[in-house]
Amino acid sequence: MSGLDFGVLSTAHVLGRPLPVDGLLGPDASEAARRALDARGYRRYHRAGDGTGVTDLAAEAATRAIEKAGLEPGRIDLLVVALTDVAEHLYWDAAAAVQARIGAHRAEAILIGQACSSGVVAFDTVAGRFATHPAYRTAVLVGANRVCEAYWDRADAGTSVSSDGAAAAVLVRDHPRLRWRATEVITDGRYADLMRLSSGGTARPFDPDERHRPTVGRLTDRAAEFFGGDGRAALRFAATVRARHRTVVERACARIGITTDDLARVIYLHDTGPAFTELAAELGIPVELTNRDLALDAGHLGAADPLYSLEQHLSRGELVAGDTVALLSIGTGMHWACTLITV
Repeated sequence: MSGLDFGVLSTAHVLGRPLPVDGLLGPDASEAARRALDARGYRRYHRAGDGTGVTDLAAEAATRAIEKAGLEPGRIDLLVVALTDVAEHLYWDAAAAVQARIGAHRAEAILIGQACSSGVVAFDTVAGRFATHPAYRTAVLVGANRVCEAYWDRADAGTSVSSDGAAAAVLVRDHPRLRWRATEVITDGRYADLMRLSSGGTARPFDPDERHRPTVGRLTDRAAEFFGGDGRAALRFAATVRARHRTVVERACARIGITTDDLARVIYLHDTGPAFTELAAELGIPVELTNRDLALDAGHLGAADPLYSLEQHLSRGELVAGDTVALLSIGTGMHWACTLITV
């Protein structure tokens, strides 16, 4: 499939200011709350300054990647922007806004909003556009996350500690290095309601007279409501999450005729330390062959996780020519996604 042969020419990232994780807890936090946060294993997280939006982060990371590639923005054919949280405005296309900001005025702009899985799914979007548009030669993929703190608690709304940042890659047709090999996605819409903000959509528009500010509630509370207090159902869901991680990786490997044993590294979204231990056990690999340490040092960057960790492993010399690496993520929906890259 020579029409789908493309590789990564350059990568870049931008992060918010690094802060200690224990600062997320107030002075009156209980000892139990502190132990629970410590158990996740994060050493720090990154917070963007007030007034910095997700498209600011995305545009800066994309511009850095384009400059490292030595390209003119006007030569870009395709821009794919993958977001995790909500953008700065409603009724507004964040991908088109980034296209204008970086000066890629002739590029088609596509927005992907499949939560944390977006940055992995985006590779398949590039592959598809390259397959159907033979004239496209250069694409920019950027994943970005800016926590909307009015709706989302960085430390309590999900399993991870959320950070602000963006990571971008310039993808070029027929480029021989860091080649895209395959992408696989599993979707299970039965869990679509597990991670939603009940207010703000057409079913229940925001009401300025509401007494309580709309927020995405604590994960434990949402899970209890979604599963009707059935602890066994919640445990079955956790087992399903782990099993589908394995399945989506195996499917991607089968597409190119390899097995999970042939993978040099599995780069997972920046989940907790215990989550990496469980993932490694499920895949039958040493946890040292994941990006656990990078994740715990950066915090969860949403759709930017896979590109950020890939760039860091490359810069540290932890991947060499010929290695095949799996980029693995999960997003609310639910979506499990795996993209394979050969260095």
